[in-house]
Amino acid sequence: MKLYIAETAGFCYGVNRAVDLVEQAVREGKKVVTLGPIIHNHHVVDYFDALGVKEIEQPADVPEGYAVIIRSHGIARETYQQLQAGGVQMIDATCPFVKRIHELVSQAEREGRQPVIIGTPTHPEVVGIAGWCENPLVFSDASQLQQWLDGGKRDTPICLVSQTTSTQFLWDSCKKIVKKECTNHKIFDTICKATENRQAEAAKLAAKCDAMIVVGDKKSSNTGRLAHICSNYCGDVTLIDNAKELNIDALRCANAIGITAGASTPAWIIKEVKQAMSENITVDSVAEESFAELLEQSIKTLNTGDKVLGTVTAIGSTEVQVDLGTKHAGYIPYDEVSADPTVKPEDVCKVGEEIEVFVVRVNDQEGTVQLSRKKLEGMKVWDDVEAACENDAVVEGVITEENKGGVVANIKGVRVFIPASRSGVARGGDLSSLKGQTVKMRITEFNRARRRVVGSISAVTSEARKAAMAKIWSEIEVGKKYTGTVKSLTSYGAFVDIGGVDGMVHISELSWGRVKTPDEVVKVGDVVEVYVIKFDAEKKKISLGYKTAEMNPWNQFCAKYSVGDVATVKVVKLVEFGAFAEIISGVDGLIHISQISDSRVEKAGDALAEGQEVEAKIIDIDADRKRISLSIRALLVPEVEEAEQSEETEAAE
Repeated sequence: MKLYIAETAGFCYGVNRAVDLVEQAVREGKKVVTLGPIIHNHHVVDYFDALGVKEIEQPADVPEGYAVIIRSHGIARETYQQLQAGGVQMIDATCPFVKRIHELVSQAEREGRQPVIIGTPTHPEVVGIAGWCENPLVFSDASQLQQWLDGGKRDTPICLVSQTTSTQFLWDSCKKIVKKECTNHKIFDTICKATENRQAEAAKLAAKCDAMIVVGDKKSSNTGRLAHICSNYCGDVTLIDNAKELNIDALRCANAIGITAGASTPAWIIKEVKQAMSENITVDSVAEESFAELLEQSIKTLNTGDKVLGTVTAIGSTEVQVDLGTKHAGYIPYDEVSADPTVKPEDVCKVGEEIEVFVVRVNDQEGTVQLSRKKLEGMKVWDDVEAACENDAVVEGVITEENKGGVVANIKGVRVFIPASRSGVARGGDLSSLKGQTVKMRITEFNRARRRVVGSISAVTSEARKAAMAKIWSEIEVGKKYTGTVKSLTSYGAFVDIGGVDGMVHISELSWGRVKTPDEVVKVGDVVEVYVIKFDAEKKKISLGYKTAEMNPWNQFCAKYSVGDVATVKVVKLVEFGAFAEIISGVDGLIHISQISDSRVEKAGDALAEGQEVEAKIIDIDADRKRISLSIRALLVPEVEEAEQSEETEAAE
């Protein structure tokens, strides 16, 4: 006979977390009660009852001075509010995956969508989810959903979510209906990945076994659903609460027996069932290995702080499951996968891949081990940072915050303080401008025991600047162009960094027009194109030019306008003999008083005002003296002549 044990049998992350929170509260000496059974398993509930953790039914039952633990299934919003109103301390053990569904249905209702929940209406998890919106709909099968839609609800905006432990078949059926029938929908796949994996594995196991044993509390819908799934593939399925309910004689004829367990089944009960099977039936192999080998693995010790190798067996919605080669169920919570919050678990963990992990906590009673890849990663990063300090190597980090006296950089999780004097920012400058930037630095001080690391950006930038300066002075020549950054402004010009060396653009070289101060043309931080006018290598001085022939307003005017063109001009100055008008910035033309109107004008101010925009014709361009003559009258005369011709024609007729 062969005995196969489902790898995903037993506690999921959410249940294990809830049990851990209760145990932690007991260890800390807190007086606590649970609002309803902490999980759907009476063995666990009895165990906590023996430790003094009692179960209550409603918020009003919380004894004075006690904290209440919210069970993994979660509770309704109204219940939370009742506890808060009573001043009761709460320890929230709601499964994070369930809590997300609370947020989804609440958000849906705020958006004017109808929350639709697929699950068992009486299940505590579903009751809790429904309690986070005003008018939820709960359907336990696809036909109910179809019937509701057929009642004229196809155009209703809906939000579809599922109970975390629903079957994949039911969920897929409901999704198919909604996608086909609804015109406005949002679908969130909220089935717990651990549940999906457990159900898929149970189905696969049942298909190759003569008999299946499903272990779990008979009141648990999760366990009952596992038994139902197994019965679709195997004709002999037995649901038992513990090893005492095993009917060994009925199993002796089976050649292959599979064992699986619900998400609320403690590891010790699964072990008892396996042990009872091995003691009473001659078993050729256990999960295709000898029971002796597995037993030897099961007693392999693990301790907090160990570094161990394991094989990734599944990537769920909240955790990565890892086989450590023992009978402990290893898991890495998502927030312990990497120190980089942008990294996705599937990017660094592949199913079937062997990885090294750090043991955070061992729970021998439950047979689980919480692991961390992030902590191990962090330890290695500390080693790398220490080596960088010893070797005076350049490292990269991201500036995360401005601190008193400097800034803080993050090097893969290691905090590095950079004093303001070593930040590369000028004294009195804006240190916050560095936030979010990836910078290069040298580690100048490292103390692992005190977790103190000090870095210097200027140590790297000064070296780079020296190299850049040497390169510029070796290649500089009159007329050479550079892209530079404006570093500072004075009354007489602007200093521009051209890549390690500062050059000065005199105010007369900033613009072709009249400029009172440099900030009329450029600002500190501007990236500008400049060229070398002259330089003195001995005195390390460079004079730069900013204005170019292309920027010359007269050249721009000539490229755009010719004699005979009409332009919209702005009157800028009235004089005795006419008015000066700006054609483009930096180029003015004269409208002689005789060209202002088709009738006599005594003073230009009688027909025009400063700031007024008018249409004028260009009647002459003196390129040598850079003078332009404009005429408004030239645009009016053709209209007068046309009117006179029209009158003559009418008279002739």
